[in-house]
Amino acid sequence: MRALILLLLLVQPLRAQEAAHGGPVRALAAAADGSLASGGFDHAMILWAPGAIRARAVLRWHQGAVEALAALPGGGFASSGQDGQVALWPAAPGPAPLRVLAGHRGPVVGLAASGGLLASASWDGTGRVWDLAGGGVRVLEGHQGQVGAIGFRSDGLVATAGADGTLRLWPAGEVPLTLAEFGLPLNALAPLPGDVLAVGGADGRLRLVAADGGVREVAAGARPIVALAASPDGSAVAAAGLGGDVTVWEVASLRLRHTLEGPGLPVWSVAWAPDGRSLYTGGTDRRVRRWDAATGRPIGAVEPAEAATLPEGLHPQGARVFRACAACHALRPDAGPMAGPSLHGLFGRRMGSLPGYAYSDRLARGDIVWTRETVADLFTRGPDVVTPGTRMPVQTVGQAEDLAALLDFLERATRPE
Repeated sequence: MRALILLLLLVQPLRAQEAAHGGPVRALAAAADGSLASGGFDHAMILWAPGAIRARAVLRWHQGAVEALAALPGGGFASSGQDGQVALWPAAPGPAPLRVLAGHRGPVVGLAASGGLLASASWDGTGRVWDLAGGGVRVLEGHQGQVGAIGFRSDGLVATAGADGTLRLWPAGEVPLTLAEFGLPLNALAPLPGDVLAVGGADGRLRLVAADGGVREVAAGARPIVALAASPDGSAVAAAGLGGDVTVWEVASLRLRHTLEGPGLPVWSVAWAPDGRSLYTGGTDRRVRRWDAATGRPIGAVEPAEAATLPEGLHPQGARVFRACAACHALRPDAGPMAGPSLHGLFGRRMGSLPGYAYSDRLARGDIVWTRETVADLFTRGPDVVTPGTRMPVQTVGQAEDLAALLDFLERATRPE
């Protein structure tokens, strides 16, 4: 009976009205049969039926956000996450993966598959190429800092992009080549025909890098690009970023083909359907959205992002500021799984102590008690400074009036009854 209950919790069908993650949608991948997988900050991977945004199963196995997905040539998907694990799933998965590829020592944020090979990129500063049939692994070392993206160029060479601003190639048995260097963090990579690589980074510019190192570029947005996807025929590339729009560009001319205008919140992931007729996007609004690739128009309504249900009669300005937190944190103790822990009973609670939540190592050490003063410090200096190593996105509240309003709101909204 206990095993059956666990199975129902880990792999459960979702009704259409429940087809949303409990946090931002971080990763998307489409398989050759048209099925889709999405991964979220809520630690879940959702599998969707071919040709429709209809969820058929949700998997909760990773101990942290699902950061990357890749469709496997023989069917099924690979997933990776903040826990540093790479999991291989069949097309009809059970509660646990078929195989787990271990070795990374940090979050695995990029995956790419080619033939019998799977490549992974990690914040531990390395890439890895796994031989899924033979069981061997090649470790790619050389980046100075986090490796943010990885892919197989059309000639079969592995390419990586990193926080050190470099785009590198890794010929087998040879010294890695620095194909280009841009002096700013690179977050996304997409291989294109003719050994061209599309890369996107912190300055919001889309760059196409030729085999000889030549670069063509265009401003895709004012905010960082965090995801790229090439169309199946390689004629177009979609760029998703923190500004909230997705732009689709002609590869040959770098002419803007479409701008996909969603609810205006950051978009973390993008993928093309295998027939090239539609695009899928996912972001901070927690939903997977489908778009007509020919027109750039949504398939189905694009509703405004769902507002969290907040207690009535509380500080209205504080509630407005809290909206940025509501995608990942609930105020009720009975809320479903979300990317961050529930804030119910926050004040007076030691950090990292909420039962049942998989905290990062830093928060699990629990040397801070949340008070008005410590929460204010978190949002003044930033989570990356106050709790280095946390998985919480870097964010601050710059206006003293907004911070005071947020604290007033949280003091009342999180108070136990």
